[in-house]
Amino acid sequence: MKTINILLVLLMTFSFVANAHGDKNKDKGLFKGIDTPAAKVVLAFHQALETGNKELARAQLADDVTIYEGGRVERSADEYAHHHMLADMKYLAAVKTKTLEHQVTILGNAAISASRSHTKGTYKGKDRDYQGMETIILEKQNEEWKIKHIHWSH
Repeated sequence: MKTINILLVLLMTFSFVANAHGDKNKDKGLFKGIDTPAAKVVLAFHQALETGNKELARAQLADDVTIYEGGRVERSADEYAHHHMLADMKYLAAVKTKTLEHQVTILGNAAISASRSHTKGTYKGKDRDYQGMETIILEKQNEEWKIKHIHWSH
């Protein structure tokens, strides 16, 4: 948990520094580190959710992942896989999401993935059009990157 707290402080510092200079460099550096092995795990997770591949999505998660979304917390990969994952897959199948920016920073055996996206479409009869943010913390476990924490908001 101490490692995650340190990563969160670093992420907040990184976010402040990245945004402290206004829009003069707004298009520079919006996509960084997305070719790293840690980023590939995040991208595989997104692709699995978008295509309804439950097994592939679950394989990207650490067993003890925590997922924060909409005021709720899921405290394990199995809890997410058996509860909210299928709803996420149905939602993502109904809307279009475009990544606006994505940065991945590796810090030893930990990595931070921070992204912003735009989602638009109709789900259950309601129009959706919003920008969302995602923070994912990954941990290298047995030489493989696993998603340890996800925070989704919009």
